[in-house]
Amino acid sequence: MFIWEIMTLKNNLFSGALLMLFALNMHAEILLSPIIDSIPMRDGKKLAADIYLPDTTGTYPVILIQTPYNRLHYRLGLPLGIKTDIAQSHYAFVVVDWRCFYGSIGACVQNPDRGNDGYDVIDWIKNQNWSNGKIGTWGPSALGRVQYFTMKKQHPNHICAVPLVSATQYFYEEYFPGGVARTEYIQQLDALGFGLSTLLYANPVYNYLWFGIEKSTLYPDSIQIPVLMIGGWYDHNIPMMMMLYHALRNNSPAASDLRLLFGPWAHGGFGPTQVGTGQQGELQYPTAAGWSDSLAMVFFDYWLRNIPNTWNTSPNVQYFQMGDDQWLSASDWPPAGLVEDTLFLSAGGMLQSGRPQQLHDSVSFDYDPANPSPSYGGPTLRQDLNQGPYDQSQVVESRNDLLIYQSPVLNHPVIMKGAVKVHLAVKSDRKDTDFSIRLTDVYPDGRSMLLYDQIQRMRFRNGYWASDTAVMQSGQVYEIDLKLPDQAITFLPGHRIRLDISSSDYPRFDRNLNNGQTMYTAGDTLIAHNTIFQGKYPASYIILQLTQNLELGLSASAVTRTISLAPNPATRKIRLLNLPASTLDIAIFDISGQRLKQLKINPVNPVISLNGIPAGLYFLKIMNPDKQQTIKFTVISTD
Repeated sequence: MFIWEIMTLKNNLFSGALLMLFALNMHAEILLSPIIDSIPMRDGKKLAADIYLPDTTGTYPVILIQTPYNRLHYRLGLPLGIKTDIAQSHYAFVVVDWRCFYGSIGACVQNPDRGNDGYDVIDWIKNQNWSNGKIGTWGPSALGRVQYFTMKKQHPNHICAVPLVSATQYFYEEYFPGGVARTEYIQQLDALGFGLSTLLYANPVYNYLWFGIEKSTLYPDSIQIPVLMIGGWYDHNIPMMMMLYHALRNNSPAASDLRLLFGPWAHGGFGPTQVGTGQQGELQYPTAAGWSDSLAMVFFDYWLRNIPNTWNTSPNVQYFQMGDDQWLSASDWPPAGLVEDTLFLSAGGMLQSGRPQQLHDSVSFDYDPANPSPSYGGPTLRQDLNQGPYDQSQVVESRNDLLIYQSPVLNHPVIMKGAVKVHLAVKSDRKDTDFSIRLTDVYPDGRSMLLYDQIQRMRFRNGYWASDTAVMQSGQVYEIDLKLPDQAITFLPGHRIRLDISSSDYPRFDRNLNNGQTMYTAGDTLIAHNTIFQGKYPASYIILQLTQNLELGLSASAVTRTISLAPNPATRKIRLLNLPASTLDIAIFDISGQRLKQLKINPVNPVISLNGIPAGLYFLKIMNPDKQQTIKFTVISTD
């Protein structure tokens, strides 16, 4: 196989599959009985398909899912909130096994073109007597990537697509961020039988093979249908998704119909942490639960059922502001009006506004490859590792092989949106070593919740081509920049902003043996004595994208209120909580966008009657010019 075909197969392959296997262990019986069929391809071979129809007499728009994870798992329940209630669905579903996988293994050929296969499946669906000819696609990770392959072929009946936690492109730094192999990721691919480690470790530096792959897998001008991209702030695909989003905005003929949704979600694949679930690692986000499904269905209703639900006038970007725990919108990402603010690393482990007064200052730590700093949570994918936000205070920060820098306790909200840049002035007594960072949100109770991490291998400080690499000179100061993926979080009053600096994060990233020799081969491990500079010159600092400049400990402003409601689910009444002193203008909309109620609410009587509103999913919107917020809630029947 060509490298890009192998990578197509591997892309986070266990995402969804392990969840499905977990479900199989929990259920002893098949709950849905699809129509089983085989779909002919242009080469005469056939792909195995399961077809789910609300009934056998009508015609429906179709949601197509192409999976390498075994289509049979969907017999336990369909996505997008359908579960086993297919009779109430407005859509038919077609679930197809990829060539060379499960029911379609008999159709296997060398270097299959999955875009052509998607085209042929759509061509077959449009001619069935239960299809109205409108086909949309859906799926996460590899199921999302294959949608882009299909979109590229431009079948006229492929109307719209919802790819989750995925993008089109394969980039060197997806596998070697900062020049360091993503160990657990590559190990997981090998465990799935793809044996990618041999190929990847044979190309550990940037070369013309990588150049060709990157150039051929970014094709925004070929994406000509409406796309709803769904991602998560704890997912490893953020850089690829943001790159693709901007490429589509600038080059896709369907740019005006592009939408981006980002929630507080990790990649998923096993356990309770999934795209769209309320539990993410050790944190709970109940106000974000179900939004990915809800918005996807509104999207499909507009494009596949012609429902006038105002989706065409919806914001280009909808995103979840963590900390405030509310959904916000913007015309682009990152939102307009942000300012760059710099916090300097200074003596005493402080992050401060303004350069340190001490002219020259540094602090050191030892890194032993035989005892690396452990990965604990984050954008991991291996099944035996924790995924999502986890408390670093006991497992990571209690060790003596890292430096901790943190802000004073915040006395006002610090609202961050966008990427974080970390500039470090460093030195080492070894020819090569790594510097890794973790950004955390420190709670008043001492929990240090991981937001994201990054690493830089020092031999690649000048670039990733072989000609760029260079060993370190003992005692020489080097300056490096590490960029964390985009996130949206409000650091609340009483919290701290923390930056952990070490030289390992294993097994998320490969351990540097510190010997300066050939990477990814056995060799002597050396303890490195590594230094961070924290004075005025050279300075180390972190750059944040904020809504306003930050003077730590010197300024204060009113605390941003996040309004909530209870009970949720509701029956006859709901009560708004944490209201400001002023009156609010609110409206209630159903999932199709129809306004059901509009009224004014004040803190004296914050109760809303739900009489006349049937059971279902609804949105309460606060529409004051200075306070805009959307809260999703459910009304349940008391019968």
